[in-house]
Amino acid sequence: MSDRPNLIAAVHTPLTDRGDLNLAAVEPLAELLLQSGAAGVFPGGTTGESLSLTTDERLALAKRWVDVCAGTDLKVIVHVGHNSLPDAKALAAQAEQIGADAIAAMPPTYFRPETAADVVEFMKELTSSAPGTPFYYYDIPSMTGVNVSMCEFVERSDEAVPTLAGIKYSHANFQQLQELLHLRPGKLDLLFGSDEVLLSAWVLGVRGAVGSTYNFLLPVFHRLLADFDCGDLEGAREKQFSALQIVRILMSYGFLGASKALMGLLGVPLGPVRMPLKNPGDAQLTELLSALEPFADCFPRPLALSPPATVSSSSAVR
Repeated sequence: MSDRPNLIAAVHTPLTDRGDLNLAAVEPLAELLLQSGAAGVFPGGTTGESLSLTTDERLALAKRWVDVCAGTDLKVIVHVGHNSLPDAKALAAQAEQIGADAIAAMPPTYFRPETAADVVEFMKELTSSAPGTPFYYYDIPSMTGVNVSMCEFVERSDEAVPTLAGIKYSHANFQQLQELLHLRPGKLDLLFGSDEVLLSAWVLGVRGAVGSTYNFLLPVFHRLLADFDCGDLEGAREKQFSALQIVRILMSYGFLGASKALMGLLGVPLGPVRMPLKNPGDAQLTELLSALEPFADCFPRPLALSPPATVSSSSAVR
């Protein structure tokens, strides 16, 4: 494994123009991430529109990512969270069987667990289907509506969830983040999930992250962390602000649809997002390209409105 910073891309799910799963597009995305210096991939998460996919699609997606990343520096953390516990267990069991480096799961988002103890019981049952695979709890209360103490969750998991390796922490509570960093020093891997404030987490002691912008902004984040390592906080702050500005631009067009379209501008067309998410139209795409031009050096490749044609739906795996 290389000594590259532990920045893991929360990857998009490639679709055809018709909206079908397009597994042929996984390989060029992996190639871009390897060239950009990603440490790994996180398929089937929020960025990957997991809850808009069928379980069969998620199984096929996980298998493709593990196959493509085999023998490379990209580790694979498969998100297996699901509102259906049997489906979550099936996803976890498959991830272990195909050799994923780790699994992760958000809690159920409709009938939600109310306490940390409830979350632990659910994850205890889920992880029993992958007893030999490290597990990351995916804490993203802004999306799940489940906001329980992560410190209590960790403490209750000591025996109940023996495979707990860490937390994917997509949460604005920095006080809790500090407490988690001191709770199990050296034993709990905290992967920060808010790219717009990565520098703040790094200052506190976080040394790993999973984020959607690492698909297309790894050059600027690598420079940010290099500045931090050299003690150049002003340089690091400037680069963090550039990333924030780019995120704000993408949000103005609908973040997931716009960021997926941005991948096409980088020469890796990944198709549309699924409803109810929205995709930018042709005019908006032109506007987006113009708005991003001042940040050209933040991206791993030049942006262009004429990327290679998408893989045809006839050759896609569905």
